[in-house]
Amino acid sequence: MFRPQIKVLDCTVRDGGLINQWQFSDDFVRKVFIALTLAGVDYMEIGYKSSEKYFSRSENGSWKFCSEDDLKRIVGDMDNKMKLSAMADIGRIDYGDIPKKSDSVLDMIRVACYVKEVDKAISLAHHCMEKGYEATINLMAVSKVIEKDLDDALEDLSKSDVPVIYLVDSFGAMYSEQINFLAKKYFAALPGKGLGIHAHNNQQLAFANTIEGIVAGINHLDATIYGMGRGAGNCPLELLLSFLKNPKFDIRPVIEIIQEIFIPMKAKVEWGYHIPYMITGILNEHPRSGMKAMSAEKLPDLRQFYESLRDDTQLD
Repeated sequence: MFRPQIKVLDCTVRDGGLINQWQFSDDFVRKVFIALTLAGVDYMEIGYKSSEKYFSRSENGSWKFCSEDDLKRIVGDMDNKMKLSAMADIGRIDYGDIPKKSDSVLDMIRVACYVKEVDKAISLAHHCMEKGYEATINLMAVSKVIEKDLDDALEDLSKSDVPVIYLVDSFGAMYSEQINFLAKKYFAALPGKGLGIHAHNNQQLAFANTIEGIVAGINHLDATIYGMGRGAGNCPLELLLSFLKNPKFDIRPVIEIIQEIFIPMKAKVEWGYHIPYMITGILNEHPRSGMKAMSAEKLPDLRQFYESLRDDTQLD
């Protein structure tokens, strides 16, 4: 599908860092940066913007913080048309941790929040915009939200100056019908704003749901190289770029880096579709229990895992 308005954001380092506490080498991040640039990707989300008051560098790699020194080690003096993004979670960063855009390598800051935090997210996004950045708000875990609460949050967002709002399937629980329904709801509630989609792959639907979002009119698309990301991972970038049929995209650098780096890495650090993640997805639950099961020396009895989690869900 060719639509020139579409923008692709790769969040391999940011979302992928959830599997190894962002302990990526500079060489890895630089190679990803170069591959994405050559592939024609519009944005690279290089990590989180987090406060060192709340997180320790002894436990987290550089890409949990994205300091200017960290960023400049990667970007250097390269002439780059691709824009750089970082994500800021509500409650994990202070306004003073965000420099003016004129002093930063970053172009955009995406603010991630839950429905109950939307007022704080709007305030932080406005603060970033006042400092010269592009900004979005990524509304997480909406598959668990009561519709009235979602409607109230969308009404607040409609009154904000934030130009792009993301529909996020945090638990990989949604089907195409839900993506379509929510995209229509978001568009109706947010006139004049752009929409984005960020899909997780618990049910192997991240790519399909991203396509459904495109069909519904969403133009800001998230993906990761080889689907790398927390737990079941994300929409694979190589599939998305191929589907879009835009001549500005070239999947060859992505294929090359997958063979060079990501296939060997996946043999050591696990991500992608597995039954524990599928179970959390179909039950619309946070993948933490699936991640715990996958990290154990031996997988639990999967039927028992499903029945226990299902029973807990029904009690909720």
